[in-house]
Amino acid sequence: MNKQKWTIDNTHSSIEFKIKHMMITNIKGNFTDYKGEITMNEGDFESAALSFTAEVASINTKNADRDKHLMSADFFDAEQFPKVTFTSTKVSKKSGHDYTITGELNMHGVSKIVHLETEFGGEMKDPWGNTKLAINVVGKINRKDWGLNWNSALETGGVLVSEEVKLEAELQFVLA
Repeated sequence: MNKQKWTIDNTHSSIEFKIKHMMITNIKGNFTDYKGEITMNEGDFESAALSFTAEVASINTKNADRDKHLMSADFFDAEQFPKVTFTSTKVSKKSGHDYTITGELNMHGVSKIVHLETEFGGEMKDPWGNTKLAINVVGKINRKDWGLNWNSALETGGVLVSEEVKLEAELQFVLA
């Protein structure tokens, strides 16, 4: 089988996260500087090997003060740990277009195995003749598992920032 290499199309992709603030509302953010690729046997997503890197300094929650705090030693410590990386170890078909991607997520100097639910959108040629592939990825992690421990107790009970972080990525790749 022919091996294919796909590179992420940043113009048509997004890498986002969501976390509870004050236990009552979700704050969303994203990374604006990232790259990724998939290598797989032609037409066989289950054979895919995925890799992804995001620059921590590109974090964007639409609030400069919050972004600065997230890049500080209280959270990501972007100066010491400038990248978040993911490398898949296995892609398993569940049914239809649904897969689970298992891999190693590395951030803040800690590597842990995560399982990401993935919908394979398929392949298609765009109007300019480029072959594209799309996936939608969702998952949940506990930020404390990666040493992102900062928090503040609320006077009324609870904490300022939840431990659970929801991940969502809409990714489009172009055949290299």
